[in-house]
Amino acid sequence: MAFSKSDYLSHQNFSHYFTGMKDPRRTGRGNHRYPLEELLFLCISAVLSGMNDWTSVSMFGDLKLPWLRQYFPYKHGIPSHDVLGKVFALLDPDEFSKNFSGWVNSIAEVTGGQVVAVDGKTLCGSGEKGVPKSAFHVVSAYAADHRLCLGQELVDEKSNEITAIPALLNMLALKDCIVTIDAMGCQKSIAETIVNKEADYVLMVKDNQEELKEQIEKVFRLNPTTQTAMTLDSGHGRIEKRTYELSHNLTFLDGAKDWKGLKTIARVLSERTDKKSGKQSLQTRYYISSLMAGPEVIGKAIRSHWSIENNLHWSLDVIFKEDSSLKKKGNSALNYTIITKMALAILERHTKSKISKPQKRIKAALDDEFRSLLLASYF
Repeated sequence: MAFSKSDYLSHQNFSHYFTGMKDPRRTGRGNHRYPLEELLFLCISAVLSGMNDWTSVSMFGDLKLPWLRQYFPYKHGIPSHDVLGKVFALLDPDEFSKNFSGWVNSIAEVTGGQVVAVDGKTLCGSGEKGVPKSAFHVVSAYAADHRLCLGQELVDEKSNEITAIPALLNMLALKDCIVTIDAMGCQKSIAETIVNKEADYVLMVKDNQEELKEQIEKVFRLNPTTQTAMTLDSGHGRIEKRTYELSHNLTFLDGAKDWKGLKTIARVLSERTDKKSGKQSLQTRYYISSLMAGPEVIGKAIRSHWSIENNLHWSLDVIFKEDSSLKKKGNSALNYTIITKMALAILERHTKSKISKPQKRIKAALDDEFRSLLLASYF
């Protein structure tokens, strides 16, 4: 069935956020054979359609050139995988990430009360074999309700997540959101950054904040007036009962004033029972929060935090084969993961087809009209 570009999409969204990016190949020697906006559109379309490396992206372009030319001229055809790799190795990942965040915010506004989970992930395929810590490590922010990655920040080899997290948070619109971070992000400076962004925090407390953890344990030993809620989950061969205990009375919490906005401490008791063996295990976790809320609200935020691992990181590894993808040159791996996150966002937001994300990628590879439908609202 024939169709025209106007039937499906407008370039306004894509052009506004991406086509103004600085082309790393512009050296004053004239135009290049393959405009950057054409390469970006090619890669997003190909990754959306199941391609997981530069070779398959180039092959997709050769086979789908008539379809691609409905959107951009592709005057000189499709570049080789070597050209794609070189361009994305040179492309500034900071600029690409900021444009990606702007694009995500334009398609789904994250409103008050929603959980934004922050966590780090190593891009295993970006490292050199036998060279420890050579792979890129990226911190991402994930809107749990929207199932969208809002942005990413590279953890510099000379620093760690403690410095990367504030840089990422400052790039995002977080007013009235609830930011959740694991123990690495339980830092006074990060709590202050979140409050300054007019958001709230729920931060896990472990042994890296030994004094704070001891203070929280002390308060709960004193048997303060607590609010309690319980959840019961069954799955993966086990039953898990979680009890959430909260206290807003910080009178006996030494150093509480050092944590900007701190209003609540929480203790979570997780009791797991193996369905087959009946074996039980008990785990206790502690949290601090700027929320003056009940255990249901803070408990939901704590549970929502794991969506970044279960939905974002799992999808990137299993569906997009991110960890097994070998992209070692320059910024290639960092820029490729932004493309995969764009493709994942498009797949997540297409709810008309009641099929899985892997099946959507297969259908996009085989059906030009379905691929155009997926892209229609974004480009």
